[in-house]
Amino acid sequence: MDDVVAPVALEAVRRRGPERLPGEPRAVGYLFVAPAFLIYAAFTLVPLLHAVNLSFFEWDGLTPGTFVGLRNYAAFFTDPLIRSSYGHTLVLIVFFSFLPITIGLLLAASLSRIRIRGLTFFRTILFVPVIITNVVVAVTWAWIYAPDGPLNAFLRAIGLGHVARAWLGDFTWALPSVGLVGTWGEFGFCMILFIAGIMKIPASLYEAARVDGAGPVREFLAVTLPGLRHELTVALVLTVIDALSTFDLVYVMTSGGPGTATSVPAFQVYSRAFLTNQVGSAAAIGITLMLIVFAVTFGITRLMERGEG
Repeated sequence: MDDVVAPVALEAVRRRGPERLPGEPRAVGYLFVAPAFLIYAAFTLVPLLHAVNLSFFEWDGLTPGTFVGLRNYAAFFTDPLIRSSYGHTLVLIVFFSFLPITIGLLLAASLSRIRIRGLTFFRTILFVPVIITNVVVAVTWAWIYAPDGPLNAFLRAIGLGHVARAWLGDFTWALPSVGLVGTWGEFGFCMILFIAGIMKIPASLYEAARVDGAGPVREFLAVTLPGLRHELTVALVLTVIDALSTFDLVYVMTSGGPGTATSVPAFQVYSRAFLTNQVGSAAAIGITLMLIVFAVTFGITRLMERGEG
């Protein structure tokens, strides 16, 4: 009997085809992905390809465009306004990324060691700037920085009236003033991210460091900082992207001024596309900015992974 059943079973398996391994993708899975992909393609990929096409033309948005090849991209090296806007972005990276990460690390390390009542409320207050809309933040800080605003009033009240100025109208201080708003808005995110990372570091590592006689600083450098490598990568990538793509703070607070002292690439995209009718140039700046964001993200990730190895 078994001699008869075995060939029949083998024939059935052969007709069914090879057995699929657990978790192996099946063609029907693409049907579930298709709706989301179509929406993504319609609202992201198609506009992106259209922007790439526009970047090769000189077009005012109304009349027929003129093909100019890579001339819009060459302006990245020849147009002083575009170069200065990227220079301003490098300054903003310091305020949007390096300062918030440093402050977040120090606060996270301190709060993780302190055991006081109301600590959760304190953490929540520090995180509040992250959840406030940037437009609201920009309007509020523009009021604070106003010539007759609270900041100057405070400086005059403590006898530092000579320091008071029109912060957002000063060619020297306008960009740092915008940058400090970015620091205020980013450090809470970094702090919460690092606190979560510290909580997953084994307590035995801290105990071993204390047994070896490590103080708070050495403990931070030898245990906490290496244990936050992945969190540092995430914080660095996201904050640098925010610095490179910042627009709303500049638009609401200074509109790129005074002069072009706070103009950044994202604002240049808006200005050229909707104010000066240089749509092709705006598209080229946008595509270039996207490529820089990708390159920076990839570079930071690979650098941190190499350091981990």
